[in-house]
Amino acid sequence: MSLNISGRHLEITPAIREYVMNKMARVSRHFDNVIDTQVVLSVEKLEHTAEVTMRLRGKDIHCEATDENLYAAIDLLADKIDRQVIKYKTKAQSHAHEPAKRQQLEASD
Repeated sequence: MSLNISGRHLEITPAIREYVMNKMARVSRHFDNVIDTQVVLSVEKLEHTAEVTMRLRGKDIHCEATDENLYAAIDLLADKIDRQVIKYKTKAQSHAHEPAKRQQLEASD
């Protein structure tokens, strides 16, 4: 999984980079077919925003989280993307077995 971290109106320090890398590594525990991940961290006044676009095979997942603290926004973002990847994975697994069910139904008619 390639990870690209950039900042808008914010300098990405090694500590922030390491924190984001550790949080995005959680996703790879659930799903290893991640092609590319782009994280954008931004600051506007007192609002810190973290966005991620994750490219999977056949789908792009985008999440955004906002908080007063940058680390809290990254935590919220990691939770959101984790839930969406699990949802995508369960849908992909359930659809993989669907054609066999149709064949069984047609054979029983």
